[in-house]
Amino acid sequence: MKVLLLGGTGEARELAAQLTDIDVVSSLAGRTKDLRLPDGAVRVGGFGGVAGLTDWLRDNAVDAVVDATHPFAATMTEHAVAAARAAGVPLLVLRRPGWGAGPGDDWHWVNSAADAATLLPTLGQRVFLTIGRQGIDAFAGTGLWTLARCVDPPEPPPTWCTLLLDRGPYAVDAELALLRQHAIDVVVTKDSGGQQTQAKLTAARELHLPVVLIQRPAAPNGVPVVETVAAAASWLRK
Repeated sequence: MKVLLLGGTGEARELAAQLTDIDVVSSLAGRTKDLRLPDGAVRVGGFGGVAGLTDWLRDNAVDAVVDATHPFAATMTEHAVAAARAAGVPLLVLRRPGWGAGPGDDWHWVNSAADAATLLPTLGQRVFLTIGRQGIDAFAGTGLWTLARCVDPPEPPPTWCTLLLDRGPYAVDAELALLRQHAIDVVVTKDSGGQQTQAKLTAARELHLPVVLIQRPAAPNGVPVVETVAAAASWLRK
């Protein structure tokens, strides 16, 4: 059995490490520097759209595809669905659960980065922006002091915010110290889910700060979706 595993997420790396009995090729987009490589065979770079991915599946005699990309990698998921259907290859989406508000959380859900930027001035004046480098330009016109945390710097580097380059996982104590150091009064993030970046939400709760969360794209219709690595491994071994 040969499997194409899409995604550089922690779940994708964990799944690749478990599938020692299966021929797995992990595909990484290559947009992040200092890639964390998974176990086994790896390819880096795009496929050339739906047509390119379809050809790759056929040319490499792939038996199944697992899309374990980031929950906000909507374009890659769309391409995977279309290519798998065209090539007649089964597809599974592995998508970690989103976050849910608990007691003491002051969360404000929006549909896009533009909506978040519009809402921000009503909630605070000093922003901690943690949506990654893609889409941060939507916040350039808010006029609010902004600390933007990214793994890699945007191109070109923004001049309207203070840029912090860092990679998770993050600890609650460190997030509390960061928010206090910069007198942050509102946090913006995507509903990425997972444990690696959840600490900022706990810190915001402890400091009674509002959090603006951007809704994740909907899961594709007509495709099986699982939330755990164990469930994905079970699906492949059926």
